[in-house]
Amino acid sequence: MSEVPPVFPGGEVTDDLEITRSLVVPAAELQWRFSRAGGPGGQGVNTTDSRVELRVNLWTLSTLSPSQLERMQVQLGHRIIDGVVTVTASETRSQLRNRRAARARMAALLRAAVLAESRTRRPTKATKGSHRRRLDAKKQRGQTKNLRRKPDM
Repeated sequence: MSEVPPVFPGGEVTDDLEITRSLVVPAAELQWRFSRAGGPGGQGVNTTDSRVELRVNLWTLSTLSPSQLERMQVQLGHRIIDGVVTVTASETRSQLRNRRAARARMAALLRAAVLAESRTRRPTKATKGSHRRRLDAKKQRGQTKNLRRKPDM
């Protein structure tokens, strides 16, 4: 009896990657890389390239608006290297299942970045106590410096 692969959101591995209803990454813009994965698989793990790396270049992505690109760069700044976002998957022995997992991860990552609203900073006012402590510290510092002067004769 063959094992039924788990269903991952994001469609088949050769389809376009749907991020939101209005934002779709064309399949041609998805860059796949395969390598040998560690972990379970016995001797077969040494012969199959089951680890999957999915890359999307945000700078060349034609379906992104300038505001979406800016939001993604802010949200994913730590994950972007030369405009490229990378996701890897190597949990299963099957390359196909790892490809599906990588697609689902990339879609979730880009969706969260696009839909994230940047919170506007709400200006705060210094409390009376903090204001008083700051002035007291300044007075104390001034007194210390006055004590370092040569005495008047």
